[in-house]
Amino acid sequence: MIDHSWVRHSLTGPVSSLRTPFRPDGNIDVDGLRQQIDFNVEAGSRTMLLTAGDSHYIALSDEDIAYVTQVTVEHTDGRAMVVAAERYFSTSRAIDFADHCKGIGVDILMLMPPDWAGSCTPETLTEHYAAVAEHIPVMVVTNVFSPRGEAFGLRTCELALQTSDNIVAIKDDMCGPFARKMGILVHDKWAVIAGGQKQNHLNAHPYGCDGYLSTFITFKPEIAHRYWAAIESDDLSQASHIVRDFDLPFFELIMGMPGGFDAGIHGVLELFGICQRWRRPPYYSLNDGDMDRLASGLQDLGIL
Repeated sequence: MIDHSWVRHSLTGPVSSLRTPFRPDGNIDVDGLRQQIDFNVEAGSRTMLLTAGDSHYIALSDEDIAYVTQVTVEHTDGRAMVVAAERYFSTSRAIDFADHCKGIGVDILMLMPPDWAGSCTPETLTEHYAAVAEHIPVMVVTNVFSPRGEAFGLRTCELALQTSDNIVAIKDDMCGPFARKMGILVHDKWAVIAGGQKQNHLNAHPYGCDGYLSTFITFKPEIAHRYWAAIESDDLSQASHIVRDFDLPFFELIMGMPGGFDAGIHGVLELFGICQRWRRPPYYSLNDGDMDRLASGLQDLGIL
């Protein structure tokens, strides 16, 4: 059984979400992934976290996902906790992948179950989580609850809490009132992280939220650490000022890039010399003109 206090410690503060980098031909840029891991470890992230979204799993094959997971475990080499991910695996496939992850040294597996056309119930999702948790510690992600609503998500969490002690963490993508109610419900037993942006962590922090997926920890860690220092000193005014001065204008900039925020973040990683901008087609990758506009915008914000 995994040490729950270690899991909470590893998910406290700014956590890096790994973005699978690619070469211009669409193949995985393994050197870029390793450089990203090194940067994030040195920046102070206690966890290397893979996700279906940021890690581009919807555009990867099962073999690609297994390969990215293995490279991440091997290159992290015990320097941080490793959270692996899958996407839309049935229970039997998720169990097979859990056994693979356990065998190569993954610490926790984040599950994103399929729920096409509202096909799951809180009971069947709980059975899914518990079945996989017999093989590896499990993290729930609330993205699957978003189309189903607050009551569905809270009921599923309530059942999962009662069912398995090896469900150990939750990543929240729903935010808002759900995040506050969910934190009150689960935080005594599960580590809780907000799924991106300081403002979402700040919303959930008083109700039980240990950390958050930090964009800045992956290229400008001093901003992430300034925010976390404000949280640790209970200076919520200073924390909100950092959100105002950095997060809000930064995300406004990258969300306005062609191809959306993820194309923008891949461009940022190239500007900071961490890995290349490319994404696997048909996803859009920033061109040279886009990159010039992105660099100019970051300079105007005092980030680059």
